[in-house]
Amino acid sequence: MINAPVFDSLVDRGVSVSGVHFIVKSVFCCCLVAFVAGLSLSSVFAAENDCHPLIDPEKPQYMIGYGSLMESASKHATEPHAGINLPVLVTGFKRSWNTHGVYPTTYLGVQRSESATMVAALYRDFLNAEGKLSSDAREIDYCRAAVDPANIEMLDGSRVPTASEIWTYTTKLSSMAVPDPVHPIVQSYVDIFITGCLQMQVRVSEPDFDFVEQCVLTTDGWSKHWVNDRIYPRRPFHYEPNAFKIDGYLNRLLPEVIKEVRIE
Repeated sequence: MINAPVFDSLVDRGVSVSGVHFIVKSVFCCCLVAFVAGLSLSSVFAAENDCHPLIDPEKPQYMIGYGSLMESASKHATEPHAGINLPVLVTGFKRSWNTHGVYPTTYLGVQRSESATMVAALYRDFLNAEGKLSSDAREIDYCRAAVDPANIEMLDGSRVPTASEIWTYTTKLSSMAVPDPVHPIVQSYVDIFITGCLQMQVRVSEPDFDFVEQCVLTTDGWSKHWVNDRIYPRRPFHYEPNAFKIDGYLNRLLPEVIKEVRIE
């Protein structure tokens, strides 16, 4: 309610009683809208910061890696006890260059998409002493999401571990953004990604299935905002032994985009 002195002041200024009531109602509505909006935003951020579902410690834990986690050395840098990577085809998730992280770079991420497919790596993960997956601490810009075993096809001839929990990481809405001049795709990260795909290729049981090619083709968002940050980019093979193979795939599959890559 509006207090008496303020009410009398408004009336003295020529505002009708009904006008005063209208003002009060308007102020109340604005405050209510702001309060509800604040709650909504708080709920969104709270949900994003708590987007790691509970884990059943009685079940084996598996992870679908689709970016740097596909490359063994990168994965083992933070998860030294993780199992070997196995090549898989996953339905229901779309991979793209859609994640801005701590550094001014665009990383790979995925979002649920019913008809989409992507090739990726499946590996056994383990709980740490706190009962958590170590990858949760690594993938801070992502949410851990369950993957239905029915949506996974093993490409090495083995069987899907159906009696387990299988996860992947989807991009948080607050981190989702496409490449731009300030947040380009960087070649050093592309090299890790494609090197992981090359590692998966040797485990594919079907000789005519080009896993590396599918890595490129099942990734959206390749952009002209892309920089070559390799060490000695004009003679990259010294520090990147797979440079010729990687560049061969990129030049063949992304000829128009690769022409826009600039040396940084």
